[in-house]
Amino acid sequence: MQTNSDIRALARQDLSGNWTQPVLATLVYTLITGAISSIPYVGFIANLLVGLPLGYSFYLLFLKFVRGEKENMVPRLFDCFKDYGKSFGISFMVFLYTLLWSLLLIVPGIIKSLSYSMSFFISEDHPEYSIDECITTSMKMMDGHKMDLFLLILSFIGWFLLSILTLGIGLLWLIPYMYTSIAHFYEQLKAEHPQG
Repeated sequence: MQTNSDIRALARQDLSGNWTQPVLATLVYTLITGAISSIPYVGFIANLLVGLPLGYSFYLLFLKFVRGEKENMVPRLFDCFKDYGKSFGISFMVFLYTLLWSLLLIVPGIIKSLSYSMSFFISEDHPEYSIDECITTSMKMMDGHKMDLFLLILSFIGWFLLSILTLGIGLLWLIPYMYTSIAHFYEQLKAEHPQG
């Protein structure tokens, strides 16, 4: 596994000259999920039914991005509706398991969210896997690497604080940078676990 600095460098290399599509996809995703969440009375349910699958697609956009698919990211954000059962099912179960662990205490919830973090990528690479197999495989792959991913995410804290100073506008660039880095993290993890 490369260092966090190396992983971020790979992400910057991918994004160099290619920021427009990731930023637009982030903007569209943020606007849609924000609008859904603000719907009176039914916002939470709408976010579960639409926001979770969109989150699944959004996550996968960046795996495909690091693999060379750098165009048409906004239309591909809606790929989740082509196989709604799969995208909703896995995103809901990851959300539910994380929520249940979080009810115990925040720390177990964070640990489990890191364990489940590769589930969407695994689902993309192994369409034959069931939802449980994707989640279980993620847990196996992340065994011994949860702290690595936590530190990678934590390394963006300075950029996050700067983004807040821009009234959140900077997040349109930070989120693609972070998600591209996580996709590279998965690619390296997968190389160590070819069965994953």
